[in-house]
Amino acid sequence: MNTNNKQRIFGLDLMRAVAILMVLSSHVLWVYPNKKNIITSAFEVFGLWGVEIFFVLSGFLIGGILYRSYLTTSFGKQEIFVFLKRRWFRTLPNYYLVLIINIGLAYYIGYEAKALWKYFFFLQNFSTTMLPFFPESWSLSVEEFTYLLLPLLLFVSLFIKVKNKSIRFISVIGLSMLFFFLTKLYFSYTATSNNMTDWNLSLKSVVIYRVDAVLIGVAMVWIYHNYTNIWKKNKRICFLLGTLILMFIFGGVSYFRIYIDSNPFFWNVLYLPINSIGFALFLPVLSQWKTSKQFFAKPIEFVSLVSYSVYLIHYCIVLQLMKFWIDTTKYTMMQLHIFTVAYLITTFTLSFLLYTYYEKPMMNRRDR
Repeated sequence: MNTNNKQRIFGLDLMRAVAILMVLSSHVLWVYPNKKNIITSAFEVFGLWGVEIFFVLSGFLIGGILYRSYLTTSFGKQEIFVFLKRRWFRTLPNYYLVLIINIGLAYYIGYEAKALWKYFFFLQNFSTTMLPFFPESWSLSVEEFTYLLLPLLLFVSLFIKVKNKSIRFISVIGLSMLFFFLTKLYFSYTATSNNMTDWNLSLKSVVIYRVDAVLIGVAMVWIYHNYTNIWKKNKRICFLLGTLILMFIFGGVSYFRIYIDSNPFFWNVLYLPINSIGFALFLPVLSQWKTSKQFFAKPIEFVSLVSYSVYLIHYCIVLQLMKFWIDTTKYTMMQLHIFTVAYLITTFTLSFLLYTYYEKPMMNRRDR
């Protein structure tokens, strides 16, 4: 029996669910003592991969909306306003609510948060090192600036005399990707430190170096619409290539000793786009995976629906407070496992409530 929800695409729900579970698994490591083994190494990589999946998927979804609007309308101020309104109703209410809660909790636990005004304008990581407060918000800044930048660039492109709108669309995307590739190149040649901590804070989490991750998803939309037969016929080959790329990222980088201190160019310029391309290659398969059995589809759909709420509250609110109230330093491994289960149950319960009574009503208001 297949799921009855025809409006949702199971493969894309699966992609979003895997992304949030990867992010959760990386932060679960904070519960346990520092140990280096293949599981902890995988979970550390999952933290990066989860966000990269979100970027590519977000680009694919908004790219479809923008591409259809760009081709079928005059793409004027009204179309841009409608697009931004729908995006902002989807993302901003949850973000600002959780931001305010985080500010209150910071004062409660005695944490000194600086430059809080930047968080209200997504400037906490625009061109400089990510600020330490509410660290998971870095990816939202990347997405929000992409939502604003892309339709504006497409609007400006209308003044260029190119008859084929589709070619003009992909030209804007391609040139934008090139620009953000060049920002990483600039970073590589000006960076004064080559270690993973600085890389994580000063490159991976900074808006001006990361917008291309979303744009890769947008480019995949153009390929889908213009080369549909190739997209459908070669989906398994694309999936295999994506798998090989991720296997190289996870194991090959270490095996070939491609470390940041000896290969800064690879890490600063190539590593992140390679990740994005790897996940983008899964889209031909996942975008065509329309339905699944209900016993499998329902939990995946649930995790997908609450994923944004989970992302916002799982770390700085739920995990930080649980660690603040409960001293786990002397816990046995079994007690730590129980603590982790309690953490996950609490996270998904609160996220479901946030989605049901706040996020979804806001989206319903948007649709009206």
